[in-house]
Amino acid sequence: MTKIANPIYDVVFKYLLSDNKIAKLLISDLLGVEINTLELRPQEFSTDTENKTLTVYRIDFKAEIVLKSGEKLVVLIEIQKAKFTTDLIRFRKYLGEQYVSKQNTIEKEDKILPLPIITIYFLGYGLDNNKDIPIIRVKRQYLDNYNGDKLKGEEMFIETLTHDSIIVQIPALKKQRRNDLEKALSVFEVGKIQEVSINEEDYPERYKSVVRQLLKAIADEQVRKTMDVEDEILEDLEKKERLIAQKDKIIKEEREKSKEKDEIIKKLQEELYKLKDK
Repeated sequence: MTKIANPIYDVVFKYLLSDNKIAKLLISDLLGVEINTLELRPQEFSTDTENKTLTVYRIDFKAEIVLKSGEKLVVLIEIQKAKFTTDLIRFRKYLGEQYVSKQNTIEKEDKILPLPIITIYFLGYGLDNNKDIPIIRVKRQYLDNYNGDKLKGEEMFIETLTHDSIIVQIPALKKQRRNDLEKALSVFEVGKIQEVSINEEDYPERYKSVVRQLLKAIADEQVRKTMDVEDEILEDLEKKERLIAQKDKIIKEEREKSKEKDEIIKKLQEELYKLKDK
């Protein structure tokens, strides 16, 4: 068995996808399209929690992809990971920022056009109704409202105001690995697990570069230190979330008690009014 770094960690995820060949391989296979060029545009910021600093990465790529029709299209590919369901608000906020950013435009035929956006989400938890499907492709269709017929040809107006998505459910990858891509992505482990044990002989040959990159990551002292910090900060955040949940529960219980008291007082007042009328 070989021990490699767990890419669920932000620092390892960025380390893995900073290799252009690996990023192109994984993204191309996830999207099911050929990628001509891929330009990494890491967005990062630092967060401080009780004197501990963690750099969080949001990874974006500007890519030229080749559609099945042979047409070439420049798109923005946004990749994010979620460990908690509360990350949904963060995703929406960041996606909104991407839509309005002037950086995400291209000049074409003397016009400044917004880049179409494709999102890829790695979830550390399962969805409500399809939690057993490792990789879900959300694909838009153009339909004639009158008869439901599928329309041909892509429209820039539609492409730049809506987007396709790929959802990778990490827990589901442990239950079934039906093809080489699902086997390759099974290196993601949920939770505070810095090292993942794999059998290299069983790992798909096409993705061996992924293993090599994650071997380098686990041997990098700075990567290990950053994983430790990420664990500490996430533990602090989890504690705070539990405290907030407890407070919300207490507040809810107190409100219910107050409501019950109000109802009792109301009934007593009604009884008093009845007695007065007599």
